Amino acid sequence: MNLQWIDSCISPFASAAPTVRLIDATDRPYEQAVAAARTCYASQGVVTADQVSGQGLATQKQTDRIQLRDKIAQSTFKAGHHTTLQHGQVSFALDGVSRQFVWSFLHNHPFYNSEQVSQRYVEVRSDRVAVPQLPATAMAVYQRCVTEQMADYQALIELLTPVAAAEYAALFTARAKRPQRWQATIHKRAQEVARYVLPVATQTWMVHTVSVLTLLRYIRLCECGDTSAEARYVIGEMARQLYAVDPLLAQLPVEPLPEEGPEAHNSAPHLDFVASRAMASEFDEALGGKTAVLLDRFVSNPRRVADAVRQVLGQPRGALSDEAAIGLALDPAKNHLLGGTLNTTAHHALGRTLHAAHYVFAKSLSHAADSQDQRHRLTPASRPTLPAYLHDQPDYVVPRLVAHAGGQVERRYRTSMTRTWSAIATLRNLGVSPQWQAYLLPNSVRLRFTESCDLAALRHKHAMRLCYNAQEEIWQASMDEAGAIAAVEPEIGQYLLPPCAIRHAAGLRPYCPEGDRYCGVPVWTLPRSAWQRLL
Repeated sequence: MNLQWIDSCISPFASAAPTVRLIDATDRPYEQAVAAARTCYASQGVVTADQVSGQGLATQKQTDRIQLRDKIAQSTFKAGHHTTLQHGQVSFALDGVSRQFVWSFLHNHPFYNSEQVSQRYVEVRSDRVAVPQLPATAMAVYQRCVTEQMADYQALIELLTPVAAAEYAALFTARAKRPQRWQATIHKRAQEVARYVLPVATQTWMVHTVSVLTLLRYIRLCECGDTSAEARYVIGEMARQLYAVDPLLAQLPVEPLPEEGPEAHNSAPHLDFVASRAMASEFDEALGGKTAVLLDRFVSNPRRVADAVRQVLGQPRGALSDEAAIGLALDPAKNHLLGGTLNTTAHHALGRTLHAAHYVFAKSLSHAADSQDQRHRLTPASRPTLPAYLHDQPDYVVPRLVAHAGGQVERRYRTSMTRTWSAIATLRNLGVSPQWQAYLLPNSVRLRFTESCDLAALRHKHAMRLCYNAQEEIWQASMDEAGAIAAVEPEIGQYLLPPCAIRHAAGLRPYCPEGDRYCGVPVWTLPRSAWQRLL
């Protein structure tokens, strides 16, 4: 590999550069990968990294082993036999990366694990925003917009707190007698909604763990997509530290794709607002006011699941009906594994029968909500790239609590949206790159995409997101999804339930697993038609 590109990875920000710190790594991942490859053909057991390196052998034998090592590494890599590189893992502490970069790059694939600070529960400081290097006039516009967004955030927290308090008191009549004890909880409910006005340039911190293979893919694609300048810097720092741990990895032929750099996706000719508005109108018309709509499915989903269950149990259709078979896989009263919090669906035979059913949804969520929705890695989506959501007119989601409050709250919220899109238009007229225009977009910016999944992944997602403590938009999307399936496949849809209802059916106490975070509503006693929430 030509490592000169790493030296050219400089921070594109006028604000403090993101910090990247390697906090854990597999020892000798290059030689561990070769050892794994050799193990596939070893007649005398598992091959070790020491054997691969020839450690302890005479000089010539060691030289021969090293030559064989590098030959295997190169040949397996060039042939696409890359699973051996997944045995090596690296964990990074990242701080000061933008939410936009996390959404568009780090979390826009399934092969990672992250633990990220929550904007729902941790109040955002006004200085925690990524500011790119811009000419003076554009810089003034950008910073003024960020200052206004932060002021709107604080104002909305204050305005929404009494609204959230009233709703909270209605839910928890006993707790309403001791409001001071629950003040922090109510404050968090208000700030969760107020964050919708924050820019996607807001910085975050996280622990991010990937395999060596995924990091090599990062290197390959670091100049692609909506945040190429930030990605190039952050991934360059990751690569620098990876190669410092194991310089041998630099022998693998991985280079960034410069032909797919910022110009390919972020240049002005690609921002056809007439086309993007037309696409958005078509999409919204198909949604019909819902958050999620069922587009397609296997029409034989119930039979497919039932047949899979019968195949697992060795039963003919005459001995086990479709309804009974589906119940064995999906009914918590019969399959008690579903009531536990440790998701074992993929690890037991009846759980794997749920992979036989498939669904496709059209969905529309805010950037804030989708940043959580995409964490369900087994329900992948065709998430938009910059030209599909950087519109020339305000295009955003209004949280339910804001709409419910109305009046001054909603006016402040909508004024914030108008100011933000006006600032973006000014940057556009000043010739600022579209990728930096997008950094000013609020968390509320509306995203439109198609999401597909099998029943195993969807059931687990709904078990998490039909909970009243879930982010409100994701909860509504899950409601729309579960309702759509129940309408056409009631034998399956009846088992798409929130965690408390699953535990109730399984006979597990307490029914709510959230402890002090209990939402205040005994959802397990209610029919689906009565599931409603504001907070």
